[in-house]
Amino acid sequence: MALEAEDLRHRYGRRVGLERVSFSLAGPGAVAITGPNGSGKTTLLRLIAGLLRPTEGRTRLRVGDAEVPPAERRRWIGLATPDLAFYEELSVAENLSFAAEARGLAAPAQAVAETLERVELAVRGADRVAALSSGMKQRLRLAFALLHRPAVLLLDEAGSHLDEAGRRLVNRVVAAARREALVLIATNDERETGLGDQRIELRGRGLGDPA
Repeated sequence: MALEAEDLRHRYGRRVGLERVSFSLAGPGAVAITGPNGSGKTTLLRLIAGLLRPTEGRTRLRVGDAEVPPAERRRWIGLATPDLAFYEELSVAENLSFAAEARGLAAPAQAVAETLERVELAVRGADRVAALSSGMKQRLRLAFALLHRPAVLLLDEAGSHLDEAGRRLVNRVVAAARREALVLIATNDERETGLGDQRIELRGRGLGDPA
C-alpha cells in the first residue's frame, strides 16, 4: 500500500490546524509523526482517515493497484484516538460486536474474540465499559482500530493512560502490524517514536524534514 499527502492544509475557521504538508510513504512499515502540541498531528491522522476534508491539497491511499477515495477509507483504515467514546453501560465485547457488525465483518464473533486476545482484554470481555480503568479503556480503543485488520493503522497517542505492561502491549501490536500494514504513530513520547522506521516531524503546523 502507499499513502501520499500533497500540499495538505486544514483550517478550523480562522485557526490553522495543519499547514502545507506533503509526504509519500509505502507500506508495510511504521512511521512516527512527531511535533509540539498543536502542531497538527491529530488533524493529520483525521485527514488521512477521511474524517476531515482538507481546506487545500489532498491525501491519496492506494491498496494494491486501486486508489481508495476518502469516503471508502473506513474499510481499510483503523484509527485509535483518545476521544473515541464507548457505550459505557454495555460490556467490552458488546461494544466491539456492534463495531464488527457495523463494518459488515464476515465472522464478527471470531473477530471480536481474536481482537480481545490481541489487546489482552479477553478476561474483561463481559465487564461493563464503565467499570474499566483509563488504561483498560485505552486498550479497548486499540481493539477498535485493530478489529478489521486494517491495511493502514493510525495510532494517536497510543500509550496515553497505559502502565508499563500496556506500553509493552502497544510495542507488540505495532511490531506485529507493521509486517503487513502501514502504521502511523502520532506521539511525542520517545518510547513510541522509536517504533517507527522513519519519522515525520511537524513544525508549526507544517512539515519538517523526515528523519
